[in-house]
Amino acid sequence: MPTSHLVDEALRVQPEADAFPTVDELAAALERTHAAHPDVTRIRRVGTSRLGEPIEAITIGSADRHAVVFGGVHPNEPIGNITALHLMERLTTDRDLLDRMGYTWHVVPCIDPDGMRLNEGWFRGPLTRTEYGRKFYRPAPDEQVEWTFPFAYKRAYFDRMMPETVALMRLIDDTRPAFMCSLHNGEYGGVYYYLSRPEPQLYPLLHRIAADVGLPLDTGEPEAPYVERYAPAIFGMIRSQDQYDFTEAAGLDPTYRQSGDSSAAYAAKYGTLTLVTEMPYWTHPDADDDTLLSRTYADVLGEQAAGLRDVHTRLDRILAAARPSFSVRSPFVRSSEAFVPLLDKMARQSEHRAAQPDAQRPATVSEQFGCLDAVHMFRLRWGGTLLRALDGELAVGNGTPTIREQHAAMSALYDGWAAEAAQVTPAQAIPYGKLAAVQYAAILVTAAHAAGRG
Repeated sequence: MPTSHLVDEALRVQPEADAFPTVDELAAALERTHAAHPDVTRIRRVGTSRLGEPIEAITIGSADRHAVVFGGVHPNEPIGNITALHLMERLTTDRDLLDRMGYTWHVVPCIDPDGMRLNEGWFRGPLTRTEYGRKFYRPAPDEQVEWTFPFAYKRAYFDRMMPETVALMRLIDDTRPAFMCSLHNGEYGGVYYYLSRPEPQLYPLLHRIAADVGLPLDTGEPEAPYVERYAPAIFGMIRSQDQYDFTEAAGLDPTYRQSGDSSAAYAAKYGTLTLVTEMPYWTHPDADDDTLLSRTYADVLGEQAAGLRDVHTRLDRILAAARPSFSVRSPFVRSSEAFVPLLDKMARQSEHRAAQPDAQRPATVSEQFGCLDAVHMFRLRWGGTLLRALDGELAVGNGTPTIREQHAAMSALYDGWAAEAAQVTPAQAIPYGKLAAVQYAAILVTAAHAAGRG
């Protein structure tokens, strides 16, 4: 089983990075690593993106047990770019570590190159919340690699796998990994983890990793209300079945789905232990403050619901006005058309939760922070995406009076939201190498646990 010495070892050499590697830089690093260490590495093309980009994995080692690590599943989450390169470097230069871990490693630095290229505008920094949102892109749910695995449950059915998803399915099926890590990251708050099954021996080690690099845990509001909390800031994986059941219980249509299942759910048939480590770009002291407030959790959820409904109303008005004048369904248009309606659904879910008896307890500072900051996050995410959709129309010469009018309205709205968010956001982003170090250390200790090693 993993022991604390592995945390020390993992954090002893931390990566240095002042920018996020681009898709081209990741591909070049893959080739350089293989050229420098041909005795323990090989390059394998696992698939092709929708726009024709080769998707390659580097295989390191030759053990019978396999580990799969992949980044870019959400292309607005590039901390994993740094982590993947650091993992490749450590496994190829520290052969004792490679041997002791007892795995053949399969690392895909970026599984969605098309989507990641649409985020590269903010990779060089300086990373502010305003700049990030203004150049942000997250694919519509049915265009996300992480959430387009096959899914069939009750009255829901999904089988529209993308080429990138099929590539990842093929890699999982070929390797039947004992350990898998999907490289994600959050935006604002603290560190938290997802595991595909309860593993209590890991919890103190995962908590210690964040503490050792000086980052708070995010002990507040989980990303989804139906996830199981294993320990503070450690959760069971988000499951599509649970989402269906929760939506159904809230009186909403559970078949209104635009996506499928996750990579963790797909790999579960092989007994794979899957890890997701979420780190923020910006942190806040309220993220791990469990002080009780005088207001109830129901009050906090009600305020969140009102904020989400306001965001939906404003964005929906602009999107509805501009839609007839769009000349092309760009990725930004598709993303807007998917996520803007979901804001209303999220508001209704928060109202449903606020009405439950267990929501009448006092809220904690961290819960209030998580709930209310989500409103800022969604304002900037989806406001920035809709603004990029309108930018695109102007860029191709479609400057109709409607497009110009809605572009001006969206620009003013975004600027106001950005100013409000800036009041609670630290001016300095967390050093990228520190964030990647958390992810790397969590990979080593969880992989060691899955292999029964330390």
